[in-house]
Order: sequence, then C-alpha cells, then structure tokens
Amino acid sequence: MIVNEVIDGLPYNPEVRTVARRRDLLLSDPPAGPVKLWQDLTPLEAVHFPQEYVHEGFAPPRGVYESDFLRVEWQKMDFRQPFYHRNCDVDEISYQIAGERTLMTELGSVEQRPGDFSRIPVGVAHDNYGRQESHILFYVPAPVTEESAWAVKRSEPVFPPFPGWAPRTVTELVTECLGGPEHDVSAFQTDEQLLLDRKGEEAIQVLRAPDPGTTWLYRSAHVWIGSTRLAPSDGSAFHRHRSADEIQYQISGRRTLISQRGTLDLEPGDFVRVPLGCAFTSVCEEQSTHLTLLSGRPVPQVAPAAKTARR
Repeated sequence: MIVNEVIDGLPYNPEVRTVARRRDLLLSDPPAGPVKLWQDLTPLEAVHFPQEYVHEGFAPPRGVYESDFLRVEWQKMDFRQPFYHRNCDVDEISYQIAGERTLMTELGSVEQRPGDFSRIPVGVAHDNYGRQESHILFYVPAPVTEESAWAVKRSEPVFPPFPGWAPRTVTELVTECLGGPEHDVSAFQTDEQLLLDRKGEEAIQVLRAPDPGTTWLYRSAHVWIGSTRLAPSDGSAFHRHRSADEIQYQISGRRTLISQRGTLDLEPGDFVRVPLGCAFTSVCEEQSTHLTLLSGRPVPQVAPAAKTARR
C-alpha cells in the first residue's frame, strides 16, 4: 500500500515535506548487516486513567509527563482543593474530562464542563471545587497565547461561587518550578472574600474546539496544545515531527495508533507519547477525538505504563 508521510517542523517551523512511502517498508526493520548502525528503540507505551469516577479520599494530582519546562498531570476531585494556588513561572492550562468543576480565581469564577479548556495566567491565585470530576493540567512556562476565537464563556465575580460557599480565611500557596511538589516558596493566610472580589477587564476564558481536524488553542515558545477530531480513517496519512514530541490523550472513540515504534489500541482515558522523528498514523472505524500536545523539548513519562505497543 502506498501512503503519504508528512514531515513537519512544528512547533517551531510550519515548513512541511510530503514523501510517498510503501507502508510495509516504512514500518519494517532494516536488514541485518556486518555492522549495525542504529539503536533498538523502545516501543510506545500508554498510560491509562479511567474516565468513570470512582470515589476515594483526597489525593494530589498524578504526574504523567514531566521535564524541567513542562508538566502534565491528571486529577480527579469530589471535594474542594484545600488551598489557593499561585504560580510564579507558568500559565496553568486545564482540560475538563468529566464531571463539573467550579474554578475560582481573583479574575472571577467560571464553571468547567466536559470539553472545556481554560488558562490561568501566571501569578493568578486560584482554587477548585470539583464534583465527581476529572481533568488534565498542563503547566507551561509563560507567556502562553490563546485563540480567543474559540472562547465560549468568561469568568466573572460570582457570590456565592457555588452553593454552600461562605467567605473565610484560607491558605494561599505560592510555587515555582512549574508548580511541582515541594516547590512552594511561600504559604500564608488570606481573606477569600477580598481575593475573589477583584474587579477588572481581565478574565479567564473558557475555550472549546470546533471540529473537524486539529484545532490549536494554546501556543508558547516550545509547546502547542489543541484538539484533534478524526473521521473514520484508513491510516494512509503518516506524520513525522522533526522538532517535537507529540503527546496525545484519547477523549472519545477508539482508534489504533500505528507507528515505527509499534502499534497501540487506544481507548478513552489513554495517554501516549510519540517521540520526535517517529512516523505515525491513526486508524479508526468511528469518529475519534484526542488532545494533541507538541513539545519542542523532550518530556519523559513519569507514570507507570498500562500497556506497551506491539510490533
């Protein structure tokens, strides 16, 4: 079967090249010779967190991928976060997987529903109240620009921000180093009413991606974040990034990810990272939606794998 491979330089350079390939050769190993000039590369791995809510006590976010310039976390909540958080160095982007979550910030409060993206600018204090929900967090060095054309709502001062809320004295935590554990630089008490009652033109925008194809919602110097919606596909279009790793999170539908590092059957709740320089494509018999993150620097996996790609 003849397929097309698109080689691009995202997120740094939009220049692309298209190469015709024989698929069987593209996915094959070179023949053995007197001298081996290539490495035995590790197969792709998938990390999985169920999308269905299962009750448990308070637990911090689970790290999925992490480096010195990007962190990706998964979190579920059926409680209120026990402190307000303020990042010193990153914009904090979230994607709502399931359930409902009230995001409270000094730029106003806003409700998060499945499919919603939001960005908390660097230096803005925030808290969350989740109800049997789960979401993904991306900690990206500021500044991050967002595509306001896809905004569907904005935060505003709301009192009470959720039923049963009452103003109180709360803890505020200030962190550096991508908001990572044990990187707090200050912790103190603050008046919640004063924090949430700030008025101004700046607000948190909630974005939703249109369909079909890939829609880029956020961009920084080294990271792009967006959403990809695929129609049924036979996998005849391969991609290879020469400047970026691609992290994917399967939102809905099922698909088979075929790559030069093996084949994975992906279901909702799966994360996978395709390294720079590795050709890949997707096969699906139904509509499939996944998050797409391009990272111009390596982002190692820190969560245990749920499954490994087969040859």
